[in-house]
Amino acid sequence: MSEQTQEKSTDESANGSPKPTSPNADLKLDFASFWEYSEAPESSDHVEITERYDHFINGDFVKPAKGRYMKSVNPATEEVFTEFAEGTSEDVDSAVRAARRAYEKKWSRLSGKERGKYLFRLARMIQERSRELAITESMDGGKPIRESRDVDVPLAAAHFFYYAGWADKLNYAFPGRTPEPVGVCGQIIPWNFPLLMLAWKIAPALATGNTVVLKPAETTPVTALKFAEICLDAGLPDGVVNIITGAGLTGAEIVNHPDVDKIAFTGSTEVGKIIQRSLAGSEKKYTLELGGKGPNIVFEDAPIDQAVEGIVNAIFFNQGHVCCAGSRLLVQEGVAGRLITKLKERMETLIVGNPLDKNTDIGAINSKSQYDRINNYLEIGVNEGAEIYQSSNTIPEKGFFCRPTLFTGVSQSNRIVQEEIFGPVLTIQTFRTPDEAVEKANNTPYGLASGIWTDKGSKIFKIGRQVRSGVIWSNTFNKFDPTSPFGGYKESGIGSEGGLHGLHPYVKLK
Repeated sequence: MSEQTQEKSTDESANGSPKPTSPNADLKLDFASFWEYSEAPESSDHVEITERYDHFINGDFVKPAKGRYMKSVNPATEEVFTEFAEGTSEDVDSAVRAARRAYEKKWSRLSGKERGKYLFRLARMIQERSRELAITESMDGGKPIRESRDVDVPLAAAHFFYYAGWADKLNYAFPGRTPEPVGVCGQIIPWNFPLLMLAWKIAPALATGNTVVLKPAETTPVTALKFAEICLDAGLPDGVVNIITGAGLTGAEIVNHPDVDKIAFTGSTEVGKIIQRSLAGSEKKYTLELGGKGPNIVFEDAPIDQAVEGIVNAIFFNQGHVCCAGSRLLVQEGVAGRLITKLKERMETLIVGNPLDKNTDIGAINSKSQYDRINNYLEIGVNEGAEIYQSSNTIPEKGFFCRPTLFTGVSQSNRIVQEEIFGPVLTIQTFRTPDEAVEKANNTPYGLASGIWTDKGSKIFKIGRQVRSGVIWSNTFNKFDPTSPFGGYKESGIGSEGGLHGLHPYVKLK
């Protein structure tokens, strides 16, 4: 592979002196001239998807009370993937009653050692069915198979392994206190990481002796229903895990059910505010993991090539469908021109296409509604006077695909800077001093995750203390581990998931 073309020879360095002239300065690199990838599709022949899925209640698949079903669409093909039950108040009530019986008669009475055995079994069975789960996740949600195979499914199993280990050690987690389970937990998960968010919520709930009624997102319900099959195969007692499918009204029924003791929600800030208002005055515990507009701060002493890779990972991973995405790039003026040139060149190498192709870097946007939302924000950015750049990648004619996009010339007040787009769209701002970087980084309603790129460890700690984010990555981005807590400030949510902190919402301490 030929070396990338250097930026213009007339570009000046930070001190104003001209840089040496490159003989290829005026050439634009055409990556297609150097190589072309052959298709490398992952076979889905062995994956069994039924034409219709029912609710999973009390250890059995149960038809919806009113007999209504919804469609799940493969966003890469726009074809119906499967149908699933539409939950109503009757279905939710049936699931909650099953969860209450299981909690009082079986699960809360088991020793932590016995509960841990079930969680270890669930973790191993997720590993055993990892290929099937990864393919299902990519077909149902549109994410590249490399990501679902190498990130989502392994991390989901890791969370069950991690909390299985805590099940018989809760007294060590809360020294001097006696932890008791909360009871029946209502859990509502989003469409961007369906199986992983399920693991984030179900694993700590079961480890601490609670039972669960979970609702997956209406665009990505299938891996949750396959997890229900795993619960059956693992011999999990009936009613410990119940899965009700449906849309927003189904989730509202779970939130407002009088016999649900704890709510865990991951999703938009708007819906999170509605849930918080609904729970006001009640005794229900709740955690809310909401939106973000993460700043990714690059100082002039940062390793630029490494930073470019980190920026790509921060915003284009999972098509930008990441609440902690580094969607705002703040780069110090001295290196802004060089970094943006390298970033644009790197964007040209990204492959947008079939999620099941192992070459694909950016898959399909999750749904038609989200695709329209992203395109609306692209129009907003242009109308606000920002300069748009999109890679020249070819994209499939069918399906919901969006080229990786960046905006320059934006101001702090622009909507594309302040509002969560939830797509492969990056805004770029410059700064001169660290104080200016911190001020811009904190000037949004969100505070979920941030990145800091610098060669100075002292700067990482100094800036990190000033940036109001629940998670701060240094010289990397989007690194997750079950032992690390995840949560945010301001409108990014309340409470944390993961790590020891993830046990707190699921226990009462005496």
